[in-house]
Amino acid sequence: MKHYLLFVLSFVVCLAVAQAQNDLSKVEIKSTQVAGNIYMLEGAGGNIGVSVGTDGILIVDDQFAPLADKIRAALRKLGEGKLRYILNTHYHGDHTGGNKAFSAEGTIVAHDNVRKRLSGEWKPASGNAAPPSPPEALPVITFDSSLSVFFNGEEIRAMHVPHGHTDGDSVIYFTKANVVHMGDQFFNGMFPFVDLASGGDVEGYEHNVAAVLGKIPADARIIPGHGPLANVEDLKKFHQMLVETIGSVRERIKAGKTLDQIKAEGLPEKWNSWGQGFIKTPAWIETIHKSLSNKSPR
Repeated sequence: MKHYLLFVLSFVVCLAVAQAQNDLSKVEIKSTQVAGNIYMLEGAGGNIGVSVGTDGILIVDDQFAPLADKIRAALRKLGEGKLRYILNTHYHGDHTGGNKAFSAEGTIVAHDNVRKRLSGEWKPASGNAAPPSPPEALPVITFDSSLSVFFNGEEIRAMHVPHGHTDGDSVIYFTKANVVHMGDQFFNGMFPFVDLASGGDVEGYEHNVAAVLGKIPADARIIPGHGPLANVEDLKKFHQMLVETIGSVRERIKAGKTLDQIKAEGLPEKWNSWGQGFIKTPAWIETIHKSLSNKSPR
């Protein structure tokens, strides 16, 4: 438990440090056309989805506050319309850090739990909550299970997926463009961070990915929370990784093996390269073990 809490703390600290570091001045915002009028912006933090059209601009997530001007400049290259909406896939700072900077330009929309966690209304069962965000950084429209924004000639659906990466995650589907923004329910080609302290759950995470795969068209383009632009086959491989690695740890727990023993044995060799991102293989094993053995209070 102590090691896991230290791991979560290190993740949060890394986000805070990244936001404050001067080298964010060196970050370049890369724009990629996904399909039709939908684009993906990459910089530092979570990938941003963009809808550009006659109604203006809608973005999904907004990375870190110091990058706001660079993000604005990237948006101006895509279209001259005004920013109208900001959809947050979840509350983590690498996806909501720009909320305050953009709130005067557009309406922030997110799941109920995103506002609760950003505002400080949510109180953890143990430990300390993150400092509350300023009022202007909070979502002003929230929803429980789903919400639709009819914008730029299509229905843009925000769908809550429960207890996966956190307890407030949403998947965004651009219905006409056939593009899905997964938020941090998808780390393309790498082990994911599952925030157990914020209602995350590895089995719920796997279930959510399976549910999305069961609903989206086979030719959908997918924007992951982290990693390169993807397709359905990439998401299927990610789901296979979840099933196999979670299953591997589950079976060894049933066999009576300790966390240290499971770490020493590692995971199937086919997933070695997935541990080269921020979440290394030992940390992913520990997350799975913690989630399966003693799930966080909800």
